[in-house]
Amino acid sequence: MQADEFENPGMLWVARGANLWQQPEGPQARSCAGCHGEGGSMRGAATRYPQIDQPSGQLVDLEGRIRQCRSERQQAAPLDWESEPLLSLAAYVAFQSRGLPIRPSIDGAARPFFERGRELYHQRVGQMNLSCSQCHDSNWGRQLGPETISQGHGTGYPVYRLEWQGAGSLQRRLRSCLSGVRAEMFPYGSPEHLELALYLAWRAEGLAIDAPGVRR
Repeated sequence: MQADEFENPGMLWVARGANLWQQPEGPQARSCAGCHGEGGSMRGAATRYPQIDQPSGQLVDLEGRIRQCRSERQQAAPLDWESEPLLSLAAYVAFQSRGLPIRPSIDGAARPFFERGRELYHQRVGQMNLSCSQCHDSNWGRQLGPETISQGHGTGYPVYRLEWQGAGSLQRRLRSCLSGVRAEMFPYGSPEHLELALYLAWRAEGLAIDAPGVRR
């Protein structure tokens, strides 16, 4: 289903993103295409996220960059986290890099964020006292009920999940994992989500982006 663009339901979000890419926003009626050209100009962009934003020195993921562009460049209200427009634009941009290897930077200013992400990945949390690594490193390939535990590589986000009957971001999936181990969920856009995402991108380095992915 994921490999066939006609069968992949995530392609609906890509199509919406293509329309939004051309749509003027803000008081100066700027569109994404007005600055970046056609979507193909974004090929390779998604392979580098999360990355350090200059000059703020903060870590941003792809959705965060889109929100930032919208507010700073288009002078329009930032799109809500997990909203259909934001997921559609992220899916459209990520789709341009389909098949390219993930290449995050964990050096220089990114290093402290990476190290905190590593700590979070191995930290036991919640009432079930589990860490990400216990599932995705120690028990991948085994069954958890009807599901096969994956290695936790975020290559397909934004992803269409049959469980959600819609598209969702990596942040939403991380929140679902935290809920599953009965831990407090981080809010959208939190540093913890971004740090974990950077560590996960490093774990997936060299694997091809396959967004929009399809998962159960």
